[in-house]
Amino acid sequence: MSNHSNSEKAGVEERDKTPPNAIGPLDENDKSLSYLAGKGHVATDAHGRSLFVIDPKVESRLRWKLDFYTVPVVSLLYLFCFIDRANIAQSTPSHDEPAHLTFFSSRAGNAKIAGFEEDLGLEGYDFNVVLTCFYISYIVFEIPSNICCKWVGPGWFIPFICFGFGAISICNGYVQNKAQACGVRFLLGIFESGTLPGIAYYLSRWYKRAELAFRLSLYMIMAPLAGAFGSLLASAILELDHFGNVESWRMIFVIEGIVTMGLSFIAFFIMTDSPESAKWLTDEEKDLVRARIKAERIATTIVLDKIDKPKLWRGILCPITLTVGAIFFLNNITVQGLAFFLPTIVATIFPDDTVQRKQLLAAPPNLVGGFFLLAVCWFAWKLDRRVIFTICSAPAVITGYAVFIGSDNPTGQYVAAFLIASSTYFLGPLSNAIISANVVSDTARSSGIGMNVMMGNFGGLISTWCWLKTDAPHYYIGHGINLAVSCLLFILSAGLLFWMKKDNKKRDLRSPEEELAGMSQKEIEDLDWKHPGFRWNP
Repeated sequence: MSNHSNSEKAGVEERDKTPPNAIGPLDENDKSLSYLAGKGHVATDAHGRSLFVIDPKVESRLRWKLDFYTVPVVSLLYLFCFIDRANIAQSTPSHDEPAHLTFFSSRAGNAKIAGFEEDLGLEGYDFNVVLTCFYISYIVFEIPSNICCKWVGPGWFIPFICFGFGAISICNGYVQNKAQACGVRFLLGIFESGTLPGIAYYLSRWYKRAELAFRLSLYMIMAPLAGAFGSLLASAILELDHFGNVESWRMIFVIEGIVTMGLSFIAFFIMTDSPESAKWLTDEEKDLVRARIKAERIATTIVLDKIDKPKLWRGILCPITLTVGAIFFLNNITVQGLAFFLPTIVATIFPDDTVQRKQLLAAPPNLVGGFFLLAVCWFAWKLDRRVIFTICSAPAVITGYAVFIGSDNPTGQYVAAFLIASSTYFLGPLSNAIISANVVSDTARSSGIGMNVMMGNFGGLISTWCWLKTDAPHYYIGHGINLAVSCLLFILSAGLLFWMKKDNKKRDLRSPEEELAGMSQKEIEDLDWKHPGFRWNP
């Protein structure tokens, strides 16, 4: 086995000389992969370069196995999470009510269609208030929930919170007034706050930074799919006369809540916290999973470290976390606004069409958005680049909202809806992938991802108040706000990429050996992204 050279150029040459089927270290002591994957040993040199190479075919087989055992179960849980959350988030105009006078949103929203507002006596902006109660708890518990996910272990914590929001969803079927609806929605926010960041954190335990964005997209695409699947499921449920002692829209919450609880119970037995506890991995595969992760985390001697306060703050206060969180906040104003109010936009474009046709016309932009969600994240995986796609998302969104404001042409406005949908959804997985790629420890990733999602959901909260019936039928305020935030998103994203490259050049001039001299291993690991050998990964 070739020795690992001290120079970067020599290191590349040594790797090139390694046989293509090699799975092993390149260091001078020729230590085994199991040794490098074990506790107390690093898998990089002081400059963050990997000490081993892996046969691409072996790595591909491992990746397919990880995909099979980790992605489907969390995707299914997230699908029902979003269905449960969105069941009151859509209404549709009645046949005798002008479409532009109705406040409604787009997801599944089937309970609202079936009489939720009327039965509870909601008037004026009461429905906005009910939605807002969800976002308050959803935001407040974001970071604590993800820290708990690390502490308890995602294999237990994620099924538990999914079981909890399934139970709370059942409670939605028994509310009688606005106060009860607000209380139940607040509790739903507590349980669901850990789902999105928890799953992102969970998958980051298994995948390399280049691979993560695409895997995140595979479960986050469940959000747009929830609209279509939830509507079909609710339509079938509403064909029943009653379910036990509940009728009408209440059946939707009760039955879907029961299904969610059942899936969560099964997930308790399927999900596993880490490679160490994965019975479906061989010992060699466990070593390879750990070594792959450690090879991208400079100075890391253990993949799953204990919760450590300095590392928690490294994740929260990382400049990449704060900047990407601000970008995700801006993006979520657009994403959630589009998700909630796309039928409203379609209704203003085609005011004379039937309700059924308006609902059909609202579907294609979301489907296109789902396609680009997967496609862009696939390219991010293959190119190992994320920030550049964030920058490229903004121009299409800016163009789309400019058309809405400046044109009355229905065809042009409908095309603008496609431009916006195709360029917004993929920032969700990309933002969490950027955070994961730019902190080192497992602890920092748990807090960093939680911080990002928390900041993003402030955007969701704002979006619920951007589209009001007083601004109908043109909704210039809503379009104007989204145009402004898209411009700011472009500036922040471009500035982030510029800063990362500039700071990496400064780090190239530093000497890790000199700066780390005399420091203990604990002190070195606590540096996280402040380690002199660390480089930002755009």
